[in-house]
Amino acid sequence: MTLLTREEIAAWPKAELHVHLDGSVRMQTLLELARERDRLDALPAADLPGLERALAGVDEAGSLEGYLAWFRHSVPLLQDRDALRRAAYELAQDAAAENVRYIEVRYSPILHTEDGLRMDEVNEAVLEGLDAAERDFGVLSGVIICALRGRHAAASVELAELAVAYRDRGVVGFDLAGPEAGYPAKHHLEAFYHARNHLLALTIHAGESWGPDSIRQALFYASTHRIGHGITLVQDPVLMQYVVNHRIALEICPTSNVQTRVVSGFEDHPIRRLADAGVAVTVNTDNRLFSRTSVTEELWRTHTRCGLTPDQVRTAAVDAFRHAFLPWDRKQVLVREAKNAILAREGPS
Repeated sequence: MTLLTREEIAAWPKAELHVHLDGSVRMQTLLELARERDRLDALPAADLPGLERALAGVDEAGSLEGYLAWFRHSVPLLQDRDALRRAAYELAQDAAAENVRYIEVRYSPILHTEDGLRMDEVNEAVLEGLDAAERDFGVLSGVIICALRGRHAAASVELAELAVAYRDRGVVGFDLAGPEAGYPAKHHLEAFYHARNHLLALTIHAGESWGPDSIRQALFYASTHRIGHGITLVQDPVLMQYVVNHRIALEICPTSNVQTRVVSGFEDHPIRRLADAGVAVTVNTDNRLFSRTSVTEELWRTHTRCGLTPDQVRTAAVDAFRHAFLPWDRKQVLVREAKNAILAREGPS
């Protein structure tokens, strides 16, 4: 088997379907925002070397809840239009720099209203940043608005209504994020009914830190089109075959899964078992800041540490385009371009 190189993967056109805005702010930008807004108290260090050392502590988060706690350092600094616009612009710029052609950026506007912004104003700022990046760097993008498992169902409905209002203005999907244990998706069904009834694409964080029952709720209660993470699917072979049969894609984020200890290490990650079973797996960063990674690096790790064959890595890269929340005709253009650029490079494997 001829191994892929990191340089090959970096040259591929790529798509990213699972990346959180507030977990992907540049470290230097965090410092600058904190200084400009007199909010250095939000950060664990006041200089770049100190911040780099402190944020390495994410690797010891030990659980999904521990990992999510790190957002306390970024969310307070994204409470005004300029900060939100800049964060979105720079995220898309960083994606374009590694040849990501399409990126779906997810976040929950309700978390960015602490200083008085309305949720529509928050969303406008994010879309402005992404639109500017598309003009400057050519990277296509869409927004996925997240409801939060730990919030009241009424807040989820409000977020779904916002997502629907922007369905033709940059928002491509609706999500449910946050700790799974004790916060079942079925508590938010009204929000998902509203989004689905207005023809919005759905994805739900499920099967990350909780078992296959979380995935079943996402599929059979909320009727999701994709699953965020979904790695506990391997525990339920019958459900896994259903996912294969219906071509429901998983948005897998290997480094994040190791940091949250939902897997013990890259070598134990189930992505190879999922791919071998025929599941459509896509590879994503989750949070570029906290996981200190890129799509290129994640694909490389699935190959060199998680055991995906070269052909499986190529397929995962193309599948990210196949399962994007884009209009069919526009998506097919991107899929053809990706197949020509990636699969044409296929050698012995």
